[in-house]
Amino acid sequence: MVLHQSDVGPALVTCFGIDTGTCTLGEADRVARDLVDLLDLPPQAIVCTHLIRGEQPHVALSLWVPPRFGGLWNELTRLTKYGTAGVASDTGRSGRPDLSAAAADAAVEHLSRRGGRAVVYPGSTQLTGTVRVGEMIARSAIARVHVVGGEPPAAGDLLETRDHVRPQWQAGELVLEIAPVHNGRFAPVELPDPTPCRADHG
Repeated sequence: MVLHQSDVGPALVTCFGIDTGTCTLGEADRVARDLVDLLDLPPQAIVCTHLIRGEQPHVALSLWVPPRFGGLWNELTRLTKYGTAGVASDTGRSGRPDLSAAAADAAVEHLSRRGGRAVVYPGSTQLTGTVRVGEMIARSAIARVHVVGGEPPAAGDLLETRDHVRPQWQAGELVLEIAPVHNGRFAPVELPDPTPCRADHG
């Protein structure tokens, strides 16, 4: 796939794909958090995971940053130095061909906002412990919640985050799936335990 952007240039590229061949969501989550520190990402950055199906299922990553946040391509290509990763952007691909192709697919999915499980996003670091549903939506990039097996929550209802809140892109919005737990409270459907590649997400 090819990424499309109306005015492509090193400083205008906003979405990148990264594939290090990680085999679990837990590992991919750690890579996502490492990228924040490694690349000194701005607070607006969004890092997502994407399930790559095929003969060797694994998890790739995508990274979105605001326009004019430059220099990432050179930093990301350093990950491919030893042939164990692939990266992709509007301007090209680098690294192992199979991994860079999967990285491109992940970036396209994120850029179109039709898929991807967000690990790092605006407000994500504040979603710990127990929070009110309305406050979560007001203070983070999560646009809405989808309740599985229950009635929609009120803004004042409590969400037990379990320190693990992973919304997914759905039709242009970050949506968090939650379910009732006890005492009128809710919790994210996804548990914090590492999930194998065969898990269906994004």
